[in-house]
Amino acid sequence: MLIIFDLDGTLINTIDDLGQACNHALAACGFPTHKIEDHPRLVGNGINRLIERALPQEHRNEATVLRLREHFVPYYDAHNCDLTRPYDGIPELLKALKAAGHTLAVASNKYQAATEKIVAHFFPNIFDVVLGERVGIARKPDPQIVWDIIEAIGDKAIGDRLYIGDSLVDAATAKAANMPFAACTWGFCTREQLQTAQPDYTISHPLELLNISNIL
Repeated sequence: MLIIFDLDGTLINTIDDLGQACNHALAACGFPTHKIEDHPRLVGNGINRLIERALPQEHRNEATVLRLREHFVPYYDAHNCDLTRPYDGIPELLKALKAAGHTLAVASNKYQAATEKIVAHFFPNIFDVVLGERVGIARKPDPQIVWDIIEAIGDKAIGDRLYIGDSLVDAATAKAANMPFAACTWGFCTREQLQTAQPDYTISHPLELLNISNIL
């Protein structure tokens, strides 16, 4: 089975490091910062959208977003593993899935360099393909990232597939790619929000995924 995971809010809790980097960029450019606990509502569509949502309404334009990004990216590159941690049960889940012979991939809206670094740091030698935001490639919920994973995997992508994520963006991505969707409720969206997307499965702990038919 090909199992595709979202990264932020699904495999790892990145809010503290994302919030610190966002506040660093805001402060560097003279804008008010936000409480760290307010950042879950800002994430999910890539760094540029995070910055845009964090800015005061009257300053939400491309030039300002790009100016803040110049501060955000170097800071985040240096600190993106400081406070970030895998969710409880994720290492055990991935070990079990790998042992069972499943093909595992990451599909993230985080920019590619940070996605690769974080996955390599926390989950070395686990994933067959790791893709994030790339220049010229539409972000999720566009399904292109799924097609790119399937192309990269080749014959291993033949057969059953499952997409796992914590947001409505992930739900829409899975639907666009015609894949069953498992909604995880430990991330950045509430169970109630996720249920509006009518997921195929809803899980409240990573190891519950092992109870889904055909996983083990």
